[in-house]
Amino acid sequence: MVRNFFKKKRSSSKLDSVIEKYNIPRAYLSTTRKNVAKGVFIGIFIAFIPAPGHMLSVIALMPFARFNVPIALSAVWVNNPITMVPIYYLEYKTGSLFLDMHIIEPKHMDVSWFFDNLTHIFLPLYMGTLFYSLAISSFFYFMINFLWKRSVHKERYQNRLDEEN
Repeated sequence: MVRNFFKKKRSSSKLDSVIEKYNIPRAYLSTTRKNVAKGVFIGIFIAFIPAPGHMLSVIALMPFARFNVPIALSAVWVNNPITMVPIYYLEYKTGSLFLDMHIIEPKHMDVSWFFDNLTHIFLPLYMGTLFYSLAISSFFYFMINFLWKRSVHKERYQNRLDEEN
């Protein structure tokens, strides 16, 4: 199921011409299990980091790892302007609990509160960020691997049944 979805989205003649024109390595567009899982891991990991330039961060990681770049760029948008404040506040509260620090309750929840209190919340915010980035991106990495392998086994089993009949 997961595997078939990505295999159907292989390539087209337009995409092939763009790849040749700009000399893009095929590994960055590969839909293998490992590249897709790494792309999701990197994208979600970066999505939970409270810093600007998430998409640029994915591009900056390209020379250091082989992963599906379009999927990583898409996964970065898990954290968007609508979900940003609640996610960062949850990361801050979790980091405060880990560090046993006093939680500063906001009078009104918005991005300006984070910037106004950045000196007080920086350490707990990034402690919570590290926890959620690793936990959630690892969960999705292993989930994609599991679903992909299950899809392959199911397809092979179905092919064996078809051959027997």
